[in-house]
Amino acid sequence: MAGNSNRRGAVKKTQKGNPTAGSGGRRRKGLSGKGPTPRAEERPNHKAYKMARAADKRESAKPRRGKSDGGPEWVAGRNSVVELLRAGVPVAGLYVAEGVERDDRLREIFRLAAEQHVSLMEIGRVELDKLTGGAVHQGVAAKLNAYDYAHPDELLALAEERSEPALVVMLDGVTDPRNLGAVVRSASGFGAHGVVIAERRSAQMTAAAWKTSAGAAARVPVARATNLTRQLKAYQEAGLMVVGLAADGDVSLPDLDLADGPLVVVIGSEGKGISRLVGETCDAMVSIPMASHLESLNAGVAAGIALYAVAQRRA
Repeated sequence: MAGNSNRRGAVKKTQKGNPTAGSGGRRRKGLSGKGPTPRAEERPNHKAYKMARAADKRESAKPRRGKSDGGPEWVAGRNSVVELLRAGVPVAGLYVAEGVERDDRLREIFRLAAEQHVSLMEIGRVELDKLTGGAVHQGVAAKLNAYDYAHPDELLALAEERSEPALVVMLDGVTDPRNLGAVVRSASGFGAHGVVIAERRSAQMTAAAWKTSAGAAARVPVARATNLTRQLKAYQEAGLMVVGLAADGDVSLPDLDLADGPLVVVIGSEGKGISRLVGETCDAMVSIPMASHLESLNAGVAAGIALYAVAQRRA
């Protein structure tokens, strides 16, 4: 009978059970959808995938310059190293390439290193190239350990230890390490107990900041805060008043009555000023009176003027 043949390979036609052949039976799973086609970069056998992996491999193999978070910083070149040692920046070690030609700068480096008890190591030029990430080192490089940042609460503890009303400088959006160094130097000169910066999108205590501080970074602690607004509120809860510097501030700096008590002075970047959330947290916005109509002062200059005014009121 047609359809019910017992011949090998014949298809059993019945309304019950699963058919032994056909797209609705054993091939149903094979015909089911497999989702969208992956992108070329995600298919291991595709040329685009292999090119992307090769690019990642090349990028990971590149030497990194400068300091990573928590790692050492390398300063390369004879002039740069001489300036570090002259400024009294704490250098962890000096590395000199074998057979390098000695001139007056290198001899001064050796002399300053001996006076400051800095260790000196002679290594191969290829190895020095790797350590400095391929920088033009001229046969000499200095290694700086990562800066040991303080906790913001430690600045208040320092003020209490000195039996003084706390004076803290906070930088909001300042990205130039030289400005940071200048602020640290002013903080040291006018009796501030420390400087607070943000952990991200802010200048850090690099070699440039150390040099600009002219050694003040060894005396004034620099603290990092995850969130500046949250830290300002914590300072307010601890009894400090918060003032921000702004060109359109309501209070003129010479008239600032809050200078006598515990105080946080917030300084923004030269271009953007203080951010909105930080500005809304301040108890007062203070302006620096100027004879000409300059748009703004850089952070280092503004900090020096503000801290001088506060020191005069406290005196």
